[in-house]
Amino acid sequence: MSEKIKHILVIRLSAMGDVAMTVPVLQAFTKQYPNIKLTVLTRPFFAPFFRDLKNVEVFPIDLNQKHKGVFGLYKLSKALKQLDVDAVADLHNVLRTKILKLFFFGKKYSQLDKGRQEKRALVAGQSFQPLKSTHQRYADVFETLGFKIDLDNPKFPLKKTLPLSILKLVDTQNKKQWIGIAPFAQYQSKMYPLDKMALVIKALQNQYNLFLFGGKADKAILDTMVNATTVINCAGQFSFEEELDLISNLDLMISMDSGNAHLAAMLGVKVVTIWGVTHPYAGFGAFNQPEAYNILPDKKRYPKLPTSIYGNKFPEDYKEVAGTINPEQIINKVNTILK
Repeated sequence: MSEKIKHILVIRLSAMGDVAMTVPVLQAFTKQYPNIKLTVLTRPFFAPFFRDLKNVEVFPIDLNQKHKGVFGLYKLSKALKQLDVDAVADLHNVLRTKILKLFFFGKKYSQLDKGRQEKRALVAGQSFQPLKSTHQRYADVFETLGFKIDLDNPKFPLKKTLPLSILKLVDTQNKKQWIGIAPFAQYQSKMYPLDKMALVIKALQNQYNLFLFGGKADKAILDTMVNATTVINCAGQFSFEEELDLISNLDLMISMDSGNAHLAAMLGVKVVTIWGVTHPYAGFGAFNQPEAYNILPDKKRYPKLPTSIYGNKFPEDYKEVAGTINPEQIINKVNTILK
């Protein structure tokens, strides 16, 4: 069947981290199957993720207007059929994509197995062992279509040339290594306390150039952590593509269990991930990172970890569990990696 497939529609609509996790898989696919064309159906904001992938195009979906609702999805399916795809790799497997599947009747269609049962057992405390990574689950979708993907020994894009908007803020003469720090996450239960992160920043700022990442709404909070010329608040300063260019030049990213970890990992950057009520065993760890790069709360002290897959469910006394990690643990980990 795979011999007849020359063009695959790949679907992953959201969230940012989940879309970023597709990139190393598609990167491996394009290296191993250079003659197969991929069209990625995703939100237009995520299009820059795929800019370095050969033989990959992005088809932007408009979920707010043009492609909203069942009728919108029908219009979308008509437009997608004009692309003349031979198969569909659904890396999302939600109601929208299941509806799209109906419109693609007759096409080879493979959907993501989210492993819900194993994940429920993990958060219920019925088992505690590493589950299949999300990256491998994505790869499995392609294997069902006849394309086995080897995710070992990945190749990453070269560092981007930095735009002047970034270079003018950095003293490039000091030759210090560059560290990104992304202290925010969707849920507070996944965040390291900002007062403790400020201590980490203060301890690292003399030895490294630090770049703080967040949304425009986070700018004022991050401004309070800027106490040296080696600390730069990036929130609201650059375009998304410029931020990706900057991340590609980092020596290391410090992130929560959030999208920034996956943005850095997809670009081949080392990632130290700080965990709260979630856990890398659920399969959402950053790509190609050693297990030692994960900093976790004490499981003996908090035996119910992980309490949820996404960070939205937890006992009240577990809400601040990330804060039990000593700042020295993070500082020492960074210094050990970058020594």
